[in-house]
Amino acid sequence: MILRLFKICLFLLSFTFLTGFVPITAVLGPAVTVASSGNLVKATAQLVFDNEFKKKTGKSSLSYIKEEVSKNNNQKNIKNDFKELIEKRVKVVHQKLVDQNKVNKDFKLLVEKRVKLTHKKLIQKKINQ
Repeated sequence: MILRLFKICLFLLSFTFLTGFVPITAVLGPAVTVASSGNLVKATAQLVFDNEFKKKTGKSSLSYIKEEVSKNNNQKNIKNDFKELIEKRVKVVHQKLVDQNKVNKDFKLLVEKRVKLTHKKLIQKKINQ
């Protein structure tokens, strides 16, 4: 039993070193699937799917998904930056309008005060005539 396990390990180890580690990465995922679930059909389907995906996109499925997630994160960051910029500009414009209204109110009060004084003077002139 131990000798048989040793032969299998030696075969896998020699396969790994003699092939330059290239196919072992492609076979590793399905091999883990077969070992964990015992479902050979599922492992074969996974291997076929990964190979077809790599042919069509030029990337492995994991790297493709990783790239898509990073794109979505970048888009969310751009949206958040844009939102913050708009909020900042709205605050600045609001403050300018508030300041402008204060100046307009002060000017309006000054004009009303002058009008009242002028009106009083005119009334006094009429009375004095």
